[in-house]
Amino acid sequence: MNITEKILARASGKTQVSPGDVVFVNVDKVMVHDVSGPGVLAVFEKLRKKGMVIDKVWDPERVWVAEDHFVPAADKISAQNVVLLTNFTKQFGIKRHFKYGMGQYGICHTLSHEEAMVLPGEVYVGGDSHTNTTGALGAFAAGLGHTDVAYVLLNGKIWFKVPETLFFKINGKLPDHVMAKDLILKIIGDIGTDGAAYKTMQFGGTGISEMSVESRLTLTNMTTEAGAKSGIVEPDLKIREYLAARGVTKYDEVHGDTDAQYEKIYEYEGSEMEPVVAKPFSPANTVVARDLSSVELDKAYIGSCTGAKLEDLQAAAKILKGRTVKIRTEILPAAMSIFRKAMDTGLLKIFMDAGAVVGPPTCGACCGAHMGVLAKDEICISTTNRNFPGRMGHVESQTYLASPLVAAASAVTGKITDPRDLK
Repeated sequence: MNITEKILARASGKTQVSPGDVVFVNVDKVMVHDVSGPGVLAVFEKLRKKGMVIDKVWDPERVWVAEDHFVPAADKISAQNVVLLTNFTKQFGIKRHFKYGMGQYGICHTLSHEEAMVLPGEVYVGGDSHTNTTGALGAFAAGLGHTDVAYVLLNGKIWFKVPETLFFKINGKLPDHVMAKDLILKIIGDIGTDGAAYKTMQFGGTGISEMSVESRLTLTNMTTEAGAKSGIVEPDLKIREYLAARGVTKYDEVHGDTDAQYEKIYEYEGSEMEPVVAKPFSPANTVVARDLSSVELDKAYIGSCTGAKLEDLQAAAKILKGRTVKIRTEILPAAMSIFRKAMDTGLLKIFMDAGAVVGPPTCGACCGAHMGVLAKDEICISTTNRNFPGRMGHVESQTYLASPLVAAASAVTGKITDPRDLK
């Protein structure tokens, strides 16, 4: 069995599972945020009206809550949703509630690894489609809808159909001007937005061994854009060191068998990769960045769970140091812990000296809700993960997806720019 099959087998009490099997698995961790949480609570209310007594969740220690999509509160409804979450965590004794304006908080898919909320070998579900992100730690991580999350909260279990696995073997090291975002955009461009529908995308090879944990998280994050049920990387020494730095050393790793089977194996040469951009209106609409050098921009956005980890900010700072942006540029670290590290190491000063605006962790602009949405006909280059019509604002705006290096270089020139071409 491969790693995904072995995790699901263990979680369902079976010795063997195969793709297509339906299994009822024990869940290790579950997450809700300020958008999915109120929806889950609405399911609870419907169940109560049918006579069900709901006075506890299955295990408060395995539940955690993030405030990220509409913070700072964008309107009265989003402010009320935060109050709903606060009442929810108090009522059910949930202590892991990362509250905006009270120390550490941030984007849920960043907190999951930044705070070591999810560990290798675990089954982790969340009320958000990009829950796949945390599979980079060697966990089975998948997003669920409101009703399924409600079921997990009450029972600690959920069913899954064991997915087929696509294996992406990356050979060699990515060049300095190429990031994991370029690689995953290249892959999505090759297989399409439905190329991994209800499948697991597993990444391996020497290129992944060379890659940092934060880079791997970018890959698994965007498996969602290929339709995948989950993305995963087998745990290794880098994962262990990453978790140890966060005070966690005890967990039960899972590794695939040496003769593990995959539906299909894709192979890429890391050294041959180039900076890639996804044009509107699909993450699969990819071309090399140099083919878009005439595209003029209104805004550059460096943020989100996909593009505002510390490594991403460091990459952007290399480009922006000593330069000035020509277009509106917003940089939002993905969690307060990352914000603080960026402040302490001088990255925020570099960004502000370049003329960029630095903001608080939030999903607001990425999901077109607040904190920097696009107007009609505006064109943005963004480190986010989606670019369908209206994703970041007006339905007639345009978003080009790119790495932090490309986004920062483009902010300096005002046009889409390969970082190798920046003078």
